Amino acid sequence: MAAVAVQQITDYFKDTLSLSSPAFKLDPQSRPEEKQPAQQPDIEYHPNEAKWKARTARRLAEDPSLLNTPLPDGFPAKVDSPLVWQGSDWNDEKEWVHELDSDQLKEIDDALKHFRGMLYICHLHEITILISVDTGSSKPLGLLSPTTFPLPTLGPILTNLAREVHTGRGFFVLRTIPVSSYTREENIIIYAGVSSYVGNLRGIQGNAPSVLGHIKDLTQIDFAKTIGSPAFTTDKQVFHTDSGADIISLFALETATEGGVSRISSTWKAYNELAATRPDLVKTLSEPWPFDGFGGSPAYSSRPLLYYHDSKIIIQYARRSFTGFHALPRSEDIPPITEAQAEALDAIHYLGEKYNVGLNFQKGDIQYINNLAVFHARDGFVDTPEKTRHLLRLWLRNEELAWSTPKELESTWKRLYYSITPDEQVFPLEAEIRTALKGKDEYA
Repeated sequence: MAAVAVQQITDYFKDTLSLSSPAFKLDPQSRPEEKQPAQQPDIEYHPNEAKWKARTARRLAEDPSLLNTPLPDGFPAKVDSPLVWQGSDWNDEKEWVHELDSDQLKEIDDALKHFRGMLYICHLHEITILISVDTGSSKPLGLLSPTTFPLPTLGPILTNLAREVHTGRGFFVLRTIPVSSYTREENIIIYAGVSSYVGNLRGIQGNAPSVLGHIKDLTQIDFAKTIGSPAFTTDKQVFHTDSGADIISLFALETATEGGVSRISSTWKAYNELAATRPDLVKTLSEPWPFDGFGGSPAYSSRPLLYYHDSKIIIQYARRSFTGFHALPRSEDIPPITEAQAEALDAIHYLGEKYNVGLNFQKGDIQYINNLAVFHARDGFVDTPEKTRHLLRLWLRNEELAWSTPKELESTWKRLYYSITPDEQVFPLEAEIRTALKGKDEYA
């Protein structure tokens, strides 16, 4: 059976990849050469489909038994859940978009006024402080919660949508906050206040104590050679998950002049296909990988990308941790990834592309994604001075609905969600390159 499958794959790629050439033949007369140090495979941040197909065909030709690899102990042959979907399953964005009506928008505006008024009263009683009396900017915004940002009718709706993120399809979009009617700080307060109903904990992004990220092209204000993540360029982002987020949320202050489509795809769908067709890659993904520390300490760390934990499939990875990106190339003094890992990276990316859905992300929209079961990507885009793409990002955790965390990820989750108090949280008003993206192992 395996031989038939390998022959079918070989025949499929034969014409375009010249699999009949000597490069793909094994010479039984050849003598074993002296073992060379392991080298990083020919793989870059941006996937190359031809190289992926060639690597797949070569590896299966060399070892047909890969298709008979048992799944890792305890891993299911198939998962069945609303989290298993493909883009063609969704015919109407009304299935995942909640349109805010005028009453709900007024409720949000009233909650903003309530929170600002509450902070002023708290300041009078010396419970908190004003960090800028001249501008009226008040802190700590970390106090934002369902209690301090009351949404009597919208709140229960958001609570139900949070359940959809954890046990339903894994995502939804809130449309739309009138961002032009508010200041930058007011938009941040609204964003954090509304989001507190979806996830009550906010994760640190970069160095403590910042919990808010700005996603925009910074190559015009920071030398491109200092940027090691595509999030801060106009470049395409390939499919990935963010580090340390149960829920990733994005708020569009402005969209691009052209491009920048936000794409999501079910990792559970990708898992089912790999389990059925390439169990060897499931095994590879479930084994330890060398995550590049990009000059940090330690130089690299090891853990799996794929987990089956508490009856749930969890994927946590970003491709640039194994390939580098622009100013942060793959470190040379750490273990390289293997050919199997290179193939697995490409396989999950192209499965993400195959089954993705593009979200019609509009100015003022807020999207919420289950970062443990749905990975995301972004098309490249073009900005103009009049229209510059700018998103705000929160990493959220809902303690009531949260999935159990695999032990290999526990230290990261504890650091991001439990190492600072709400009154220590910082919400930057402007974008900046996080230190972690200049030389540490955090990814986005």
